[in-house]
Amino acid sequence: MPEKKLLILNRQQIQQKLDRMAYQILEDNFDEEEILIAGILPRGNHIAARLKAILDNIAPFSSKLLSIELDKQSSSLQANIDFDVNACSNKVVILVDDVLNSGKTLAYGFGVFLDVPLKKLRTAVLIDRNHKSFPVTTDFAGMALSTVIKEHVDVVMDEEGEEDAVYLR
Repeated sequence: MPEKKLLILNRQQIQQKLDRMAYQILEDNFDEEEILIAGILPRGNHIAARLKAILDNIAPFSSKLLSIELDKQSSSLQANIDFDVNACSNKVVILVDDVLNSGKTLAYGFGVFLDVPLKKLRTAVLIDRNHKSFPVTTDFAGMALSTVIKEHVDVVMDEEGEEDAVYLR
């Protein structure tokens, strides 16, 4: 029996959410010279790249894309990063993921920056599911979605043969 999935956001709606989030990031950081946008691989990095592209067109500051790969199954922080974390010192970092569910992924993402004195650390997610078991909130969310815990949110972006979409299954 095929799995039933409900379309929550289509390509155009995703773009509208990302545009709004980019303007919110701009407003929050208008006086900065540079911000760092750290995307959690894989889909958080796609969203981070799209936010960076929008900001490059509208913001007076420059932005740099960083990638964080986390072992989400580990009971301790296991991260691979493509940057020198000390280069983030006294800068604004926007930590980006696709879906905020329990908060564990973003909490691990915070851990990457724990030993660095940041100017600001903000979070951005496309979908906030409101099922947090970690004390994590989002600063910039595309959409807050109340779901039952058994449901799953699929974000499809940059995948061959499929158009950008968010599904609930």
